[in-house]
Amino acid sequence: MADQSNQPIIIKKVNKVEGGHHGGAWKVAYADFVTAMMAFFLLLWLLNVTTSDQKKGIADYFAPASISSSKSGAGGLLGGQTVIVDGARIATSGVVSAQPGMAPPASDAKKTDEQKEGDQTGAGLAGQTGDASGQSGDTGDGTGRAGKLSDKELEAQAAMREEQKMREIEGQLKQAIQDNPQISELSKQIITDLTPEGLRIQLVDQDQSSMFNSGSAGMNDRTRKLMQLVAQALAKLPNKISISGHTDATPFRGTGGYGNWELSADRANASRRALVEAGLAPPRIKQVVGKADTEPLISSDPQNPANRRISVVVLRERGGAPAQ
Repeated sequence: MADQSNQPIIIKKVNKVEGGHHGGAWKVAYADFVTAMMAFFLLLWLLNVTTSDQKKGIADYFAPASISSSKSGAGGLLGGQTVIVDGARIATSGVVSAQPGMAPPASDAKKTDEQKEGDQTGAGLAGQTGDASGQSGDTGDGTGRAGKLSDKELEAQAAMREEQKMREIEGQLKQAIQDNPQISELSKQIITDLTPEGLRIQLVDQDQSSMFNSGSAGMNDRTRKLMQLVAQALAKLPNKISISGHTDATPFRGTGGYGNWELSADRANASRRALVEAGLAPPRIKQVVGKADTEPLISSDPQNPANRRISVVVLRERGGAPAQ
């Protein structure tokens, strides 16, 4: 057996490589994964708690902003392209941006009829009159007559709005009477309608149920409470008020020649005082008249109790019924 004492000593050096399951790189990957999962579950929660309108608003917020494709100018480099509406503009300094006789740009061929009409009312009229503000001689504004309502149409629209408001007040008054148990039984004695004069509210008598004491202008308590509701409804409109008193055809003779004419006028005036005491502004009352039995509600039966009534009319400011 050979002598092993002279053999060289071999030293094996092992280099340990950091990593694998003993390293720290997996922690970074795991943290990224947890963050992504948290964002995912947060997204699911947001989708669950938001409404469709909110989702649309969020989508619109992150959508790219779109710039109008409308152009003006000659096009090309330094060609004066802008994002404003097509058509010549008029400067406030008195210098118009398009001179009369100037050839229109090529893009005008693609304009719609409405855009061309806008160009004519803005730049064309300004060029003809030479006025820097674009005013025309017959209209007095920079837009001309195109696209504007006539005075008659504006008046008709205002009358329609006024009538709609009167109908709303009519419904509110009926509802207020129904909701008041103290005077709800008087709802059959209230007649409301829309006339060419305006909203008419009539308080009529019935058999065994009179608004006033017999042969006088003394108002009973229920009628006074009814007048308070009428005054509250009338306070919602600025219109003037007309009050008229009516009697039936039964002749009435009081002392000193006191008759139906005086009685109807006194009852109308008593109604005026009741409305004013309930809060109606005195300047809103335009007229108070007594008409005796000249305008019966039931002409076929002149002595019917319903002919004894007080008529309160909310007068139209537009002077007539709206155009149908």
